Amino acid sequence: MPALLVPGTATAQSGDPSLAAADCVIPAKAGGGFDLTCTLARDALQAVRPSRSPLGQRYLPGGIGAVAFDRIATGQLGGAGTLVAFSSGSLLNLAQGRFGPHPPSAVRWIATLGTDYGVIAVHRDSPYKRLQDLVAALRQDPSRMTFGAGGTVGSQDWVKAALLVRAAGRDHKAMRFVSFEGGGDALGALQGKHVDVFPGDAAEALQAIAGGAAVRLLAVLSEARLGGALTGVPTAREQGVDIVWPTVRGLYLSANVPEASVRAWTVAFAEATAAPGYAALRERHSLYPFALTGAALDDYVQARIKTYQALADELGLRRWKP
Repeated sequence: MPALLVPGTATAQSGDPSLAAADCVIPAKAGGGFDLTCTLARDALQAVRPSRSPLGQRYLPGGIGAVAFDRIATGQLGGAGTLVAFSSGSLLNLAQGRFGPHPPSAVRWIATLGTDYGVIAVHRDSPYKRLQDLVAALRQDPSRMTFGAGGTVGSQDWVKAALLVRAAGRDHKAMRFVSFEGGGDALGALQGKHVDVFPGDAAEALQAIAGGAAVRLLAVLSEARLGGALTGVPTAREQGVDIVWPTVRGLYLSANVPEASVRAWTVAFAEATAAPGYAALRERHSLYPFALTGAALDDYVQARIKTYQALADELGLRRWKP
């Protein structure tokens, strides 16, 4: 690692933004997955570049990332020292044109730090002990319970709920969904029993549970069972519900910054995610391996947006063209 730091130290004098003071914008309220992303980005950079100023954190809630994306795309916010957290949910919203009249190329995709997975969670006192219990109740009447999560109709948490209702053989348009500005607020509502089901992400749910929240995980939306804190939590698939939902977490930058800045940040996060201690750091944030930068990340973004556009059409969601 010292060898990796030598070039970085030299470029600090020429304005390498990855070594100067910078901020990570959290485009939601505190306590959700975007918050986790910026914290992990800060800690990962400090681990490989301990002499740099710690990455600052700024909250900019609004539309689960829509406000931040619009301000970056229009130049109201940005510069080489401003990174913004994104997730698979951000790509889903872009696929529907929900981030305003901006194409994916309006920003530069810098890095993914790992992947989370969707979960179906209820209050610890809920009568639903297994996913099958919840599906059976939905089959009887999908309007009898309230889903609560981050985002509005068409968001990734809404899509998880819609897919679950469809798996129960009912029309997803009949479900009741309460929108919150991020997973932290939604988990607070679940804790207060204001909603019945949280179709959110594992990392934010585990963070709430670690803080004492009375939450029960019925299923994780992964291909196979996961380890760590999710050991023992069955997948939806093994309970007869074929839903898999990975939630990739990463960072983007304004498309108007110099190419040298893009390269500097790309190299910084490539070094950070390849460092020997990164796996343990990522696991402490309840994320699983998925690190991409450069052309591989650009290709991934384009492929996921095409997939999400097809899913939006399947669910009858309106798509606005940028």
